[in-house]
Amino acid sequence: MSNDKKITLALFCGLLGCVCFGAGDWLMLYGDTAYSGTISWLTTGATEIDPWRNNLAMALAFPGIILYGIALFAIGELITGEGRQKVYHYLTTFSLTPWLCLHLFYIMLLYGFAWMSGNGYASAALPVSEAVFSHFSWLVPVSEALMLPPYLYWGWLVLRGQSALPRQMALSNPLIFYLVLKLITLLMPDSAFRLAFTNGLMSESMVLWFGCILAWLYLHRNHKCAIAGGEASE
Repeated sequence: MSNDKKITLALFCGLLGCVCFGAGDWLMLYGDTAYSGTISWLTTGATEIDPWRNNLAMALAFPGIILYGIALFAIGELITGEGRQKVYHYLTTFSLTPWLCLHLFYIMLLYGFAWMSGNGYASAALPVSEAVFSHFSWLVPVSEALMLPPYLYWGWLVLRGQSALPRQMALSNPLIFYLVLKLITLLMPDSAFRLAFTNGLMSESMVLWFGCILAWLYLHRNHKCAIAGGEASE
């Protein structure tokens, strides 16, 4: 099997990982967007979410992170230079654990908020959940600090021509897609769709990124075949 085909299969695994994480992001928040506290995602809808949805959202994260890892390590082969590949692989390794950490953090908070709201502790549900979030809020920037470097490094290498991809593919980066999608959400009306879509922005950005690399591999393979066919006819 050629290297391009291996990377293509790995990217399809990555897309499945996006489905796993994205589905979890939607399961844990899709609902009534009304809220009364300082945290916009501690909504009325969150109090009505069935416990099985939070369980499934957490369970999907485990195959999701494995499938992400398969894709992320495979595309490292597109980077030129063994040293640069190693740096990318190390950064990717360090970035995978925070995905699960943040996912668990938010799901536990949402489940606790919903359970207290529906089991006689409604008056305490919001202040307790806000206090827990405030106490452990440092997890968010620390996790992001570990999650973002491989994508920044990837974009830098592509921009400098230190990968098999053309330089303009540096614009195909999950962080750039995230910012674009975030701007789009600001134009959406307040709805359950907007809330869930916003919660799943990183998964949706990864879909676009993997999709762009797949499209480039497909066009690149066809281009090579066309050149080979032309040389053969000569």
